Amino acid sequence: MIGAPGAGKGTQARLLQERRGIPQISTGDMFREMKSLSTPLALEVQKIMAEGKLISDDITYEIVKERTSREDCINGFVLDGYPRTAVQAKQLEELASAELGMEIQAIEVDVPREELMRRLTGRWSCPVCGEIYNIYSKPPKIEGVCDFHPDAGLVHRADDNEESVNTRLATYESSTKPLLDFYRVSNRLQKVDGTKSVEDIYKEIDGLI
Repeated sequence: MIGAPGAGKGTQARLLQERRGIPQISTGDMFREMKSLSTPLALEVQKIMAEGKLISDDITYEIVKERTSREDCINGFVLDGYPRTAVQAKQLEELASAELGMEIQAIEVDVPREELMRRLTGRWSCPVCGEIYNIYSKPPKIEGVCDFHPDAGLVHRADDNEESVNTRLATYESSTKPLLDFYRVSNRLQKVDGTKSVEDIYKEIDGLI
């Protein structure tokens, strides 16, 4: 699943997991799991993170390889946040064909920049349950208050301002273009309209796979 911040790819990945029974695998979840393990790979990752260094493509590949070799991935899986670069995409191709006997299909959840800006700058969340609201498209029943926790005031991420969002989107666009080109050349990139309703987007993705 490929998509800019705020595009909703994580939501769609979770729906695929729930309805198709295949695991959603995100790099964030894998890195967090590494913190609690004592395998040689996990200890190496913990050392790199403790030193404040970036996890290399090769180490990330080994983490993905380990996770996708588990029994729950035997019928497929949804990758959310990986690969991020063309180099990682090539490594994933090697893993899929040589180790897993699977094919990779890339699906981009496409949302115009203006809409992404509205979604990200208008986003507020409940500090108790994590419910996400948007002042433009999904406002709470009472302004500034969670529908489920009336005593909890909604919070706004410090980096969900126009300047920070513009920077994040520009970084995403420049870093992701080679990845999209990689899958486009091999005719395996499918694009879905991320401005539709969550259910309509899911139906389109479900039909593609």
